[in-house]
This record gives sequence, C-alpha cells and structure tokens, in this order.
Amino acid sequence: MRMLLIALIAAGTGLSGLSTNVSNWFNSLRKPPSQHQKEEAGRLVMFLGVDISGSFKDGRYFDDSIHFMARYIYAHLKGYDGVELPHSLYVGTIGGETKEDVKTLYPIQTFEDRSIEQIEAQLYTIFPRNRVNKYTDFNSFFQQVADMVDQKKLILKPLSIVLMTDGVPDVGGNTRDERFRNLNLKPLEGLSRNITVRVLYTDAVTAKNWRDEVPRKRVKVWTQDAVVMTEWKDPRTMIPGKPFPEQKKFFSWVKDNVDFSPRLKPVE
Repeated sequence: MRMLLIALIAAGTGLSGLSTNVSNWFNSLRKPPSQHQKEEAGRLVMFLGVDISGSFKDGRYFDDSIHFMARYIYAHLKGYDGVELPHSLYVGTIGGETKEDVKTLYPIQTFEDRSIEQIEAQLYTIFPRNRVNKYTDFNSFFQQVADMVDQKKLILKPLSIVLMTDGVPDVGGNTRDERFRNLNLKPLEGLSRNITVRVLYTDAVTAKNWRDEVPRKRVKVWTQDAVVMTEWKDPRTMIPGKPFPEQKKFFSWVKDNVDFSPRLKPVE
C-alpha cells in the first residue's frame, strides 16, 4: 500500500492533496516525543516550606535561604547535571498567625520559564520581609502536604519535603522535648515508599532532635546545619563568572548536602 501511494503521486494521477496527506501520514509514523512524555520523565514530587517566624526571618540565614532556594528550584526545573527533574513542585509557608493556619501552596507553574533572578523576586513576593508569622507549625504543613498529594493523585511517587527553617517548633507542648516528640509525620507515612523530610538551616542540637526524637516509621529525615548551608555560595562551590548551567561543583554540592538520601531510621 505504501509503495502504491508513492507510485500514484509520482505518476501525476491528479489526486491533488494526496501527496500532502501521505506526507503527513509518514511524518506521523515518526512519533517524536511529546511534551507530556518529556514531563513524565520526572517522578519526584517536591514540597518546599519556608519558615517566616520571627526567630528565623529576623535571624542571619533567612536571606541566604531565599537566595539558595531560587537556585535550587531553578536547578531542579532544568535537571542540570543529575539534579532530579520534578514531576510536581509546590512552595508554601510553614505555620501562620494562628495554630493550624493553612497557607497557599504555589505550584510549579509559578516558577517555570523564569530566570533565577525572577524566581528569587517571586519568592520575596510570596515571603515578604515585612510579614512575620507568629507560629512555626510543622504539623499543619505536613497535613497540607498530605492533602495535596491525595487531591492531585500523587500517591506512591517519590516525595521530598524541603524545609527552610531553624527547625524549632513553636507548638505541640510546653517544653522543647515535648514539642519535638509531638511533631506528627503520620499523615506522610502512607503516601509513598520513598519519603524524605529535609530540614535545612538548623543548628547541630536542633538537627539531632529531628533525627533522634521525631517519631516516624517510614519517613526518612535529613538535616543540614546553617553553617554548612551557607557554603553553597563559596567561590569554590559557585565559581564566579561561570554560567549557571556549567556550575557542576554547585550541582554536586546540592546532591551531596541537600538532596542526599539518608538511611531509614524508625523512631518510636
């Protein structure tokens, strides 16, 4: 049939439009990768939470965390040098003016097709300097993550929850130990076989509380101290004058220090 159609066209049978139709049919056989197929290459679901309580926002590391976050989001959206391309990404606030205050989760489209500078400006719009939350409520944020995963039918996809925070909970008990023991990761437990909560910009003591005191069964916890986080912009890591897509040392640093996959450590 294919050779017959070609012969008819070559013989000039007068079947106008046949050549175009055959050409279109041949082109359809090539089936180039669709945009949907390209997007399906990413399975990772990311939630990024930012602490805008006074203790973190008025501290030394808030601006550094926003600057890093812009580059971190951009690197993931582009999938540079092995940094994992996400299927979905959401950004929101940890806590609010009242306990269990639910906040907006901004989707991946808020940050796609923007430069690093534009993403950074958008983050400062979402988390303005003059707005401070009274409470850092991790439990409310975890529940909101679970609800969004369920609503968007993202269950069973790898899940990375990245928190820009000093890591100190404001609710859940009268003492520091009680507040850590009352952090509730149960809403996350059944969402995926691969769930990691990454707590960035902590101090060493708070990081240990997260690793050793927060009850969990299937959720992995990774922490990184603030003094280490600031090294992302060290000239030995982010090389001055080199285009961002070529910053291989930065991408390697991100994979080793932020996106690292820790071992599972159940805590009763």
